[in-house]
Amino acid sequence: MSKLNARTIAALVAAALLVLTVAFAGVLAVLVRNADEPDVTLTAYAHGKTVTVRPFSYCAVTMRDCRILPEDNVPGTVFTTLNCAPDTPDCHRGRTAELEVPAGYPLQLSLPKKVADAPWLAQLVYLLPNGEKVDQVISRNDYPDRALALTIDSKPEPDLRLIGVEFQLPILARDETGREFYVPHATWSISTA
Repeated sequence: MSKLNARTIAALVAAALLVLTVAFAGVLAVLVRNADEPDVTLTAYAHGKTVTVRPFSYCAVTMRDCRILPEDNVPGTVFTTLNCAPDTPDCHRGRTAELEVPAGYPLQLSLPKKVADAPWLAQLVYLLPNGEKVDQVISRNDYPDRALALTIDSKPEPDLRLIGVEFQLPILARDETGREFYVPHATWSISTA
């Protein structure tokens, strides 16, 4: 039997390291491929406070395979007819984010590129002193193309106070009569009062 020389030992160590590196890269590739896609989130800021706004609902554009649906049942809405995707039985976790926005201070929203590049609408809900609610709809068309940040006035008129925002990624739908309308396949909800 012959003795192992330094060159042979170095070659064996190099081969072992190569095998370990390839195995590690393979395991890492499988883990990354099978990892859950993180929720698409918005960031809201007002009066020195920042909150991460997770989706209230998030479905494929076909309105099937919903990954997130509202935590609580919302009667009379499209959400009552939707089902969780087969691999997300715990999808009923959508909640409204809370962020106090004092009157006169703006609400600032930061949008991820995936959302900014899509057609979007936002329903702003204002409250009058008598308790009546006033809705205003803004859209991607009201801002520069692919804007990543939005500033929303919390008191655009003396008697109006912002109490909530629902940010939506809409799709065009058609009912049995042929009437077309928008349905959000993804929503983010923020209570500001």
